[in-house]
Amino acid sequence: MEVTEEQLEEQVERLLSGQGSEVIGCDLGLEQSKPASLRKTVTYIVCAVIFNEKEEVLMVQEAKQDCYKQWYLPAGRVEVGESLEEALRREVKEEAGFDCEPVSLVLIQEQGPQWIRFIFLANVTGGSLKNLSAADKESLQASWWDRQSVLPLRGRDILRLIDCGLKYRRDPGHPATLPVDLSCRHVVQRLVLVFTGAEEQIWILLVRDPAFHLPTAAALKTHAVTWAANMVVRDAVPSAYCDHDVNTLGAFSLQHNGRQHGRTDGVCFNTLVVLAPDHVRRNEDGEKVERPETGRPPPVENPRYAWHQVQGRTLREKLLEKTRNTSILPVHSLY
Repeated sequence: MEVTEEQLEEQVERLLSGQGSEVIGCDLGLEQSKPASLRKTVTYIVCAVIFNEKEEVLMVQEAKQDCYKQWYLPAGRVEVGESLEEALRREVKEEAGFDCEPVSLVLIQEQGPQWIRFIFLANVTGGSLKNLSAADKESLQASWWDRQSVLPLRGRDILRLIDCGLKYRRDPGHPATLPVDLSCRHVVQRLVLVFTGAEEQIWILLVRDPAFHLPTAAALKTHAVTWAANMVVRDAVPSAYCDHDVNTLGAFSLQHNGRQHGRTDGVCFNTLVVLAPDHVRRNEDGEKVERPETGRPPPVENPRYAWHQVQGRTLREKLLEKTRNTSILPVHSLY
């Protein structure tokens, strides 16, 4: 089926607004990627950042022997058959005693497709604070922490997560972003890969077959999830790859279902990726060289791909604004 330029730009608009789009196929990396399967090929962690009216953060005291009596944010592994939000609610209830409702994802951290942590800002909607009389294998108790008093932490990594949640609570840096209920078999990155030229022109890289669409690449076990963007650029413009920076700015949205174990355990990250000329260019001897800026994207060398110059004024302005202000959900690699 032929896809018009208008339809393509409408799809990009939907992704920018936080919606999803069904993953029909994968353009790159599938032969090197295994289907996502919880407890086998992928581990997903959900983590809740919850504040009270005093901006104290909800903490739980660990019951596990290797971190006994230390404190941490409510967090845990997603179980088979759960959505990310269902896992979040369960963990907060089990460990802290509260019912909660997620507000937005504030950060995603990953170490490749095999370990991804989803950090949510959430609000208490019911229940009561867990005390020592309710101690079990999930946690000993829960408490509100003012972030100033001394507290033995299980890990200082949560300090950054708390800061992210507090920053978003006070001044949201991106629209509220919650998982879209669409299934995916692999962990993949869908790219809105843009090149900005002179006079605020902007181009998007497309795959031609079977009809024009945004590139989708499978995450590889040996690399960060967002390395998929580098794979696409190297496949499309190999000669220009070393002369350009490939920067995944973040995710407009992510898609997950998880109801059918081994078939829908995957995640699709709908991402904004910027391709920009490297400021420092060198020849084969390592010497700096002057190369004129053309103001246009590097020509594609693989006939599978094509550049599309954005025509819609509203879409062009939205993409330019997001590339400048990075007002989307951050995705950080811990590699």
